[in-house]
Amino acid sequence: MPDKQLRVNPIRCDGHGVCAELLPELIRLDPWGYPVLVSRSVPAGLEPLARRAVMSCPALALLLERGARASEPAATQSRRT
Repeated sequence: MPDKQLRVNPIRCDGHGVCAELLPELIRLDPWGYPVLVSRSVPAGLEPLARRAVMSCPALALLLERGARASEPAATQSRRT
């Protein structure tokens, strides 16, 4: 089973900072309050917290995706789970 990965849609993001409050292990804020991913890969132990951060994003800019397998073509790697 592939790992889960976080992705931020920078166009949708309004810099509310909720994601960094809920998942500081993987998300920091830049000087303007926008999220910077420390790591895209979400360890299994942090997946429930990552899901909570995704569901709490007021701008729907944070996504939790299935990680890409080495054998998957690039077009299928960005499916949302």
